[in-house]
Amino acid sequence: MPQSPDNIPLASDTKLVKDYLDRAALPPAMSGADKAELEQKIKALMLEKNAKLVAHYYTDGDLQELADKTGGFVGDSLEMARFGKECDADILIVAGVRFMGESAKILSPDKTVLMPTLEATCSLDIACPIDKFSAFCDANPDRTVVVYANTSAAVKARSDWVVTSSIALDVVEHLMEQGEKILWAPDRHLGHYIKKTTGADMLLWDAACIVHEEFKARGLQDMRQMYPDAAILAHPESPDAVLNIADVIGSTTQIINAARDLPQMDIIVATDQGIFHKLQKVAPDKRFIIAPTAGNDATCRSCAHCPWMAMNSLQNLYDSLSHESDEILVDADLAEQAMIPLRRMLYFAATHQLKVRGKA
Repeated sequence: MPQSPDNIPLASDTKLVKDYLDRAALPPAMSGADKAELEQKIKALMLEKNAKLVAHYYTDGDLQELADKTGGFVGDSLEMARFGKECDADILIVAGVRFMGESAKILSPDKTVLMPTLEATCSLDIACPIDKFSAFCDANPDRTVVVYANTSAAVKARSDWVVTSSIALDVVEHLMEQGEKILWAPDRHLGHYIKKTTGADMLLWDAACIVHEEFKARGLQDMRQMYPDAAILAHPESPDAVLNIADVIGSTTQIINAARDLPQMDIIVATDQGIFHKLQKVAPDKRFIIAPTAGNDATCRSCAHCPWMAMNSLQNLYDSLSHESDEILVDADLAEQAMIPLRRMLYFAATHQLKVRGKA
């Protein structure tokens, strides 16, 4: 009989996550002059060391701008993985969270992969420890193991497929057509959305993103009364009640494309507010409004911004590149095993047309 990981607490409720959050110190503010000087130093180092910067949409706008200006890349985790694999840099700097750095190293083993800080992790990653996850897989050997990219290298190595939010529906539909039953980890909200949308036979791990889990349907309904003509865009890591209200459900890249293409001038966004930097660039005439969370009080753990993404800064990027510290290292045997599902994802993405899923 299938086994459910009911004994594993949600990421947001574990002491481990609290300990990480307690030390997730935000970078100090910098003056405009200091920032400009530091950017010039980083650019010079990047030229000297043949380094490229890849930054996630949720990181600070200064990092996204620097990546764009220096021939690097800004994108979601799937696009970051593609760019890192294909670029000709000797050093790849990954501004994001640790699983992104690990994926970059697995796909580019001959590159030196650095991060501004190795402390930047993910609640989904640490809520899916390899020992418990492996036991879960062993208890359900008849299922194809599909894991979200927000997982450790060890968990990826134990899987059959790795997916990002931009490709998850397409992969699960493909597997369902092959008659496969699926074991999904770790995000239960994304897993539920995929299961509900596709009708696939899916057994779900029980974890959640501390950012997206805080978006509230009731607050979103109230906001829709305030902005009746607004479009609501939501990331599928959000709770089902939020997704039921959304006009478009999609990955970060799909949200950006929808915000640009939709006719509405007011856009309510249920994902990390770090994405607003890119949204305002692609649609400068539109008004973007963050969806309501649990509020700025003791119950609000992220307030729509990942505390680990916020740990990335120009200063610690400079320090890392200067000393070539905060390097991502992955055991060679583990990387070889994890490469299999990652390559499978990239090949699938290259041969299938991905699309925005939504009601608008």
